[in-house]
Amino acid sequence: MTESGPLGTFLQARRARLRPADVGLRDLGPRRRVAGLRREEVAQLAGVSVSYYARLEQGLSRGASAEVLGAIARALQLDAPEREHLDRLAGAARHTPRLRRPRPEKLADETRDLLRAVDGVPAIVLGRRTDVLAWNALGHALLAGHLDLLGPDDPARRPNMTRILFLDPHCRELYTNWTRKARAVVGNLRIAVGRHPDDPLLAELIGELTMKSPEFVALWADHRVEPCDAASYDLHHPVVGSVTVTQQTLSVARSPDQALIVCTTPAGSSSEEALALLRQVTDDRTPHANSADVSKEPTRQF
Repeated sequence: MTESGPLGTFLQARRARLRPADVGLRDLGPRRRVAGLRREEVAQLAGVSVSYYARLEQGLSRGASAEVLGAIARALQLDAPEREHLDRLAGAARHTPRLRRPRPEKLADETRDLLRAVDGVPAIVLGRRTDVLAWNALGHALLAGHLDLLGPDDPARRPNMTRILFLDPHCRELYTNWTRKARAVVGNLRIAVGRHPDDPLLAELIGELTMKSPEFVALWADHRVEPCDAASYDLHHPVVGSVTVTQQTLSVARSPDQALIVCTTPAGSSSEEALALLRQVTDDRTPHANSADVSKEPTRQF
């Protein structure tokens, strides 16, 4: 965090990515001393005073109207997810934060049923901080087979997919284009922070990654906002080799902060055959199909 707060740092980052030519302004070339647009240029484009926009970036003005935010969003050429993020940050800035430690997230029975219903494909349920709340055996085997299958059952030992993506070498090696996956995860995490700016556990996660991962620091500083809805990734799996899966994020109706992630493959593809082989291997090794159905004490966790 900086003194200007999340809203100010987001506006500064979005301003820095634009050039005068991008918005129809004259570019003074090498005489410019700032990256991207100046504050006065954004204010001009948005139709607000320079002093007002400066106070907004500095965290000194917290009452921006919807009309002003809309004008600034257009000036900065924000896309739909970025505009929603801007509105959330502005809304959070109007309220005094309530610092309290949240309770562990729980999995509803209906969500367990849903996870069991999609047992034919790799699937996991993530909480709002990307903690793994549950996974089926195939989802565990595909994405984190070296971790304890029973880990999600214990809130104190749940794996966190963002943490292991950046800090666990096994998961770094899983994605052929690790940078692309990391960028998507960080963009989605930025949305979570906008929705829950007062969540101390989320702040702790970001602080830990900032201390331990230079790659995370670079991506976080970009302030990219990108929902993880559907994307295809090439994986290099240690058991079945090359697999291409489409990871699709489905919202959980009764738990809006949770998401069901399913991994699908094209029908008749070599990737579908690879997943079939992985399922056979998993069935041979695992007596239970879903971590939520197992009551044994966890033995190993990242």
